Amino acid sequence: MTALLESPSLHSAEPPLFPPRRTHRTPFRRFTEPKMLWSPPPNVNAEDATNSAKLNSFSPLPCVTPSTSGASLQSASQTACNEQHKEHAMRVFLTGATGFIGSAIVQELLAAGHQVLGLGRNDAAADSLSHLGITAHRGDLADPASLVTAARACDGVIHTAFIHDFSAYAASVETDRVAVHALARALDGSGKPFVITSGTAMVASVASGRTATEEDTPAPGTHRAEAEAAALAAANHGVRSSVVRLSPTVHGAGDHGFVPMLIGIARSKGVSAYIGDGANLWPAVHRLDAARLYRLALEQATPAARLHGVAEEGIPMRSIAETIGAGLGLPVRSLTQEEAQAHFEWMARFVALDNPTSSAATRKTFEWIPKGPDLLTDLKESGYFARAAHA
Repeated sequence: MTALLESPSLHSAEPPLFPPRRTHRTPFRRFTEPKMLWSPPPNVNAEDATNSAKLNSFSPLPCVTPSTSGASLQSASQTACNEQHKEHAMRVFLTGATGFIGSAIVQELLAAGHQVLGLGRNDAAADSLSHLGITAHRGDLADPASLVTAARACDGVIHTAFIHDFSAYAASVETDRVAVHALARALDGSGKPFVITSGTAMVASVASGRTATEEDTPAPGTHRAEAEAAALAAANHGVRSSVVRLSPTVHGAGDHGFVPMLIGIARSKGVSAYIGDGANLWPAVHRLDAARLYRLALEQATPAARLHGVAEEGIPMRSIAETIGAGLGLPVRSLTQEEAQAHFEWMARFVALDNPTSSAATRKTFEWIPKGPDLLTDLKESGYFARAAHA
């Protein structure tokens, strides 16, 4: 399971990807200081300048609206789409663009009139990115130089890619930390928006016994805490950086996260389980609501803002287990901590997580109103158990 994207190499002989630059843009409502779209920082070396020139030598992206079918846009849709190309449109470098959340962000950005450049490693991802209506940038999350080149050539960056290899989680966290540092340095002094991904689980320990809020900061040594701190610190260096903390459960059709893993474990063990009384709480958000929040962060977040991608503050783990049991026709039972380790293996610590989290400040500041179905309804109606049956 990786959040890394793969894409083809770039060819500077092709027509321009983006239209001519404007020297300025109308500022967003919540960030009022006018900023230049982009100009090469003084420390760009010859190679970076060459690569940036390649990135800016492509033809304009087509106007695309979200579509589940991939069919050609009808004329009425195209007319409405044309209205979306406003003064605030940006060229956005997106890591994780083919991922479960990233692909939804792509459609959200395109529908708002933005243009997207997706990170990828090989030709296989190029097809995926092309189907999404965007162009690929040859690069790798583990290659900071490739990230820098794309970041400097765009007007904003959204970073969602993460290597989901839980057998080498520390290495994945370090790769992410290095990538965030590189992207932040690339945007130094530019005034560009830089949105990274964290999780509400990062503040579960500091909010023990209460509901976590956007004001909470991860305890030192918490996984991914350094990446979050580095992104927010970039605000002191002329970067409009922000952090979107996602719920442990981002759900919707195509989900391959923790809940499908729990469904798979229940099927293999013949029982849907929870730990203790199952009263520990997991926050949740639908992927389309999360995608909209990323766009709002890109457009509106003030420097060093922390946003919570939380639609439901906390769902009891017992309720999740009971819904899984009902969906699979399996018994539901409680496990002790010792039994849970054998049953859930590496996932035991996640199943035990108690992470009630508020998004009240996020909703008020950004007028973000989640509209997707709640988690338990989505489990019943979005094919979660059919997918598990064919896993």
